[in-house]
Amino acid sequence: MNRLAQTALLFLLGATLLHAGTTDLYLRYVKEGLRPLVLLAGAVLIVTAAATLWYDRRGTATPDGGTATPDGGTATPDRGTATPDRGTATHDRDTATHDRDTATHDRDTATHDRGAPTPHRGTPTHDHHREPRVSWLLTLPVLALILVAPPALGSYSAAHTGTALTKPFGFPALPTGDAPLHLAVADYAGRAIYDDGRALRDRELKITGFVSLDRKGAPYLVRMGLNCCAADAQPVKIALTGNVPPVLRPDTWLEITGTYTPRRTKDPVNDGPIPYLKVTTARPVPTPHDPYDETWNT
Repeated sequence: MNRLAQTALLFLLGATLLHAGTTDLYLRYVKEGLRPLVLLAGAVLIVTAAATLWYDRRGTATPDGGTATPDGGTATPDRGTATPDRGTATHDRDTATHDRDTATHDRDTATHDRGAPTPHRGTPTHDHHREPRVSWLLTLPVLALILVAPPALGSYSAAHTGTALTKPFGFPALPTGDAPLHLAVADYAGRAIYDDGRALRDRELKITGFVSLDRKGAPYLVRMGLNCCAADAQPVKIALTGNVPPVLRPDTWLEITGTYTPRRTKDPVNDGPIPYLKVTTARPVPTPHDPYDETWNT
């Protein structure tokens, strides 16, 4: 990979990050609050690519017409050095050359005996620094970002990961009135387990999440939560009872209308607590703008 290819790769990666940050693509990788950092990283990479290209172009030519060397200097032809006593100097050089040739012959003979080829002394050797070819593998994540938009983590991850419900620091007051109360999955689960559903009783609730089934086919309403990025996503689960649809497909997003029930169960993966929700109605909904729930561990 030469310098020009490195510059192109930096620019392409920066442009990809800017594209992800200006669309909803970045939500597949990090939580919504990190959007400014994604945009900043893209801008820094593009500026770095431009600076690298400028420095490389600046170093390829010098004002005096010489050829730029890797360390930024300029190579000039050797004009020779005058010597006052040309005969003596020539004799000394011939003697030194004979001694060097003798030593070279001895080394060549020893190398030939070992079976290793010896480069001709008259052929100049060039030590050009080149990056290893394995560096081209850096293009793979760039192509993945451009060509493949990974889906948000869903039922497979939820079925193989135990619920990550943790006790909240407190429970803010909920809106009053007769209108259905919209809650996040983590909010309902935390209040149902750690507050015994005090503020949820006799209230009509609406909760949105995707469907996940355990090994026995028991349905859960799930939302994945992020600490930072999709790599650390963990699920919070609500078990469903009551008027549950007879056929549920994993990864289907549902808006559940129901009521609180004190019934509980344990997650078959890590024995974590899972509250139940008594379903009144369930209707399919599109995947939300942000499929992850940032408030799951608050």
